[in-house]
Amino acid sequence: MSMFFALLRRDLAQLLLGGRRGGALLPVLFFLAVAMLYPFAVGPDAPVLARTGGGVIWVAALLAAILPLDRLIEPDLELGMFDQWSLRGISEELLVAVRVLAHWLSFGPPLMLAALPASALVGIDGEKLWLVELGLLAGTPGLAALGVMVAAITAGLRGGAALGGLLAIPLAVPLLVFGAGSLAVGGESGLGLTAAFSLVLLAITPFAAGAAIRSGRS
Repeated sequence: MSMFFALLRRDLAQLLLGGRRGGALLPVLFFLAVAMLYPFAVGPDAPVLARTGGGVIWVAALLAAILPLDRLIEPDLELGMFDQWSLRGISEELLVAVRVLAHWLSFGPPLMLAALPASALVGIDGEKLWLVELGLLAGTPGLAALGVMVAAITAGLRGGAALGGLLAIPLAVPLLVFGAGSLAVGGESGLGLTAAFSLVLLAITPFAAGAAIRSGRS
């Protein structure tokens, strides 16, 4: 258990601080920037904003989640950290599970807080705000898992970050559809589907990403 928390503390420090790349602040600022610019793009029509605002928030959440893809796996792979952890008997699956948790903690709760002003900017009223927050709570762990899995698959490839972004976007479509659909009238079941798909991603990511890391080291 002490090893788990030591790894989590290390990963959180790297993701939250982020050196010159802005750390956890950059995804939040990006998320808010999308919400601020969207009303200028579609105009001040309140019904249009309210009808499409949920989708915009989810697209912004996805893009915020994949911003740090190049920092999730590749730096430790290049430094040989995974080799050292393997020599100490720490499995790649455990390392990936900790990395997913750290990635979610670095952007998930901040995005849920940022969703409060973002929802107002895109015309989502208070009655639907709780659906936005519940949807992000259910879906952002899946986005974190997807980001780590894609980062592991593309680590070491030329243009891996750009390739990872292109790979993550179509894989995240179900989360976007279910999450945004939960804001529609009678769409509360979308929350359950969002949580279910998120749990699937959380279940398969440690094994898929762990296998990809082992393959990259060989």
